[in-house]
Amino acid sequence: MTLWAIVPVKPLRRGKSRLAGVLSEDDRAALNRRLLTHTVDALKQIPEILDVLVVSRDTEALAIARDHGARTLQEDGAPHLNVALERAAAVAQSYHAQSLLVLPADLPQLAAADLQSMLEAGKQPPVVVLAPDHHREGTNALYMNPAGTIRFDFGEGSFDRHREQALAAGVDLKVMELPSLAHDVDVPEDLEFLAAPHNELID
Repeated sequence: MTLWAIVPVKPLRRGKSRLAGVLSEDDRAALNRRLLTHTVDALKQIPEILDVLVVSRDTEALAIARDHGARTLQEDGAPHLNVALERAAAVAQSYHAQSLLVLPADLPQLAAADLQSMLEAGKQPPVVVLAPDHHREGTNALYMNPAGTIRFDFGEGSFDRHREQALAAGVDLKVMELPSLAHDVDVPEDLEFLAAPHNELID
């Protein structure tokens, strides 16, 4: 099985705009840089992952990703997450990727052990493994084996949409509520939840 991980990244200085009331633009950019580095480094620890592909329209984010051993894809045209993911998936499959792991670069507690648990759960294709956010609304990680089993449909309410797609396709569906994948960083309340990890990321 040839596995690639895909990480979409918003522009570092524009991402996390809903934190503008509590973090300056410079602090938000610093947080986004550290989250990206943390994500790529965690993925590179997993021997089953052949390559990590970061897709972004931000040249700084792509440079950081390359410095940490990831491949990169420049997003172009009107920004749209699912379109960018489809392009990234096509690139991965052109290099013979047989399965795909997709996760955002805003999971400060991300742990390689939880990602490996997802991969273990998805060893027998056809299968889709979903890790929802702590509200069970968004999809914080998606593993599909084989690649192309379902369409990317990230955005508000994506967990239900991805789950419905997998059920409609008749493939094995596994939902894993994993601690390090449950909490992303979007609103000030997320920073309160993070406490010490947040301080480490932006100091």
